[in-house]
Amino acid sequence: MSASNTRSTTTTSITPTESIDAAAPAALAGSIASPPRRLCFVGGGNMASALIGGLMRAGSTVQIAGVVETLAEQRAQLTERFNVPTYASLAAAATAQALEVDAIVLAVKPQQLQPVARELGPHATQCAVISLAAGIRATDIARWLGGHERIIRAMPNTPALVGAGITGLFALPQTPKDDRTLADELMSAAGTTLWVSSEPLIDAVTAMSGSGPAYVFHWMEAMQAAGIELGLSPAAAHALTMATFDGATRLAMESEEPPARLRERVTSPGGTTAAALAAMAEAHVESGIKAGIHAACQRGAALGDELGQG
Repeated sequence: MSASNTRSTTTTSITPTESIDAAAPAALAGSIASPPRRLCFVGGGNMASALIGGLMRAGSTVQIAGVVETLAEQRAQLTERFNVPTYASLAAAATAQALEVDAIVLAVKPQQLQPVARELGPHATQCAVISLAAGIRATDIARWLGGHERIIRAMPNTPALVGAGITGLFALPQTPKDDRTLADELMSAAGTTLWVSSEPLIDAVTAMSGSGPAYVFHWMEAMQAAGIELGLSPAAAHALTMATFDGATRLAMESEEPPARLRERVTSPGGTTAAALAAMAEAHVESGIKAGIHAACQRGAALGDELGQG
């Protein structure tokens, strides 16, 4: 069938001075799909698994080009769970072109980051690098990579394992918007995201939400122990503690009132809650919590000083 038989009677003519190429991008923009973005993970532990699983559950078009993981057992688990290519070394991943991606995610321990980044440098010249390591500054990562500056730091927390995490993010100024968008999509697969304007604030994020789940678990431990001391069974103390934390958190998140006001609503003068809070004040619980968070922030900065050498 000829083209003239399928077109409507309305036609558009092109004069000799017009260029058909100039009109093509506008005409084709909606019909040509962008190629899927690709990621490679270096480190295949719990956080990498949480992010890969989150992307898949969300139906993301981001492709996992590979996961570099030295432990054979972990590689087998990743392949079984997610059907993704795995490699025992960066060299093997490079040979398989798994490092030719839009972003490489460094999901290794802070102590391992420097040697990994130095080896990765020649392969990371055309992509973003997203680091999940606590403490290690973006400028040090850039230096270890050989001057590469498309660096994003991400500080997730362990609730990401159940899709309920929150991640603080910071990018070096030279990082393009598309890289930031990709990092945000990746971390959003495991919860919510929050961007900070300066790198020192990542240490504050680490102290608040990165380490924060441990504070909550510690409080849970104390509540459960107190319940058992008061005669409750371990199962009952556990159930009461979990439900109290879950309900209070949901109430605080859904309420327009600040936590202080919600606390006041529970606290009747001369009542049981007032007695409990008075005992906690005498034990300096509030100042202890603040001191712990400040200590975590200071330790994050110190880690950057210690591990950023070389």
